[in-house]
Amino acid sequence: MAQLLSATEIQEKVGQLSGWHLEGKEIRCQKTFKDFVEAIAWVNKLVEPAEAAGHHPDITISYNKVIVSLTTHDAGGLTELDFDLATVISSL
Repeated sequence: MAQLLSATEIQEKVGQLSGWHLEGKEIRCQKTFKDFVEAIAWVNKLVEPAEAAGHHPDITISYNKVIVSLTTHDAGGLTELDFDLATVISSL
């Protein structure tokens, strides 16, 4: 199982990620697109890196807005897995 990060480590890592914020035991980002089709196309780009990492985000889609939430459920909070995937997602 992945190791939980300390509060200090979490704050440091969130500060290094543009567009992400801490919400409870999750990190989240919101992306806004021209329309639903573009939003879904972007979500589809998340599939391959999430599968490769064996780590899957929670995704909320509302027409042209996508919210991505990351936490390591089996660890009960944030781990390196979350920040590694957030970095990949940010580069899409």
